[in-house]
Amino acid sequence: MDEPSGDLGIETAVEDWDGEAWQDEVVWQVREPAWWWGWVALVLSLAGFGDSLYLTIDHFQGTIPVCAANGIVDCAKVTTSPESEIFGLLPVALLGLIFYTVLVGVNVPPLWRWRGTAGRVLSYARLALAMIGIGTVFYLLYAELFSIKAICLWCTGVHVITFLMFVLVVATFPIMTAFSRPEPS
Repeated sequence: MDEPSGDLGIETAVEDWDGEAWQDEVVWQVREPAWWWGWVALVLSLAGFGDSLYLTIDHFQGTIPVCAANGIVDCAKVTTSPESEIFGLLPVALLGLIFYTVLVGVNVPPLWRWRGTAGRVLSYARLALAMIGIGTVFYLLYAELFSIKAICLWCTGVHVITFLMFVLVVATFPIMTAFSRPEPS
């Protein structure tokens, strides 16, 4: 007797006691995305957008973020360090703002239920963005801990939000790509 593949809810043909298949075609039983996935993604995207907006405004106004400056926690040291800009021109906070602006766009809840090519493209786009985001977080965390030797609480907020977004997107990716496939005829 063939067992269900367990892969994305796809089952194979099942044989009866005599070994004869009583089902000739693959049956697709694809789970639908949970209604709350898109809402959680949107809330995380908006929180990251707000945090990045605050850091970007502070950068261009030349002000220091409201943050304690004791010991390892020192937002001023982090946000004014050479690592806070790329090539001395482009603020990392602005890149975060652009990143989260794109995430807000792709995480509008109805887009989490799109089928077909557009749904698959969005699923892969979310995955690519999540991977870029978590890679950037690892780099920035390394810079904070080993180069700057200080932590910014606002930056840590963005890092946590990015990590949560990464977990959500990676955990839902198999169902999202299976759901976005065209229905079998």
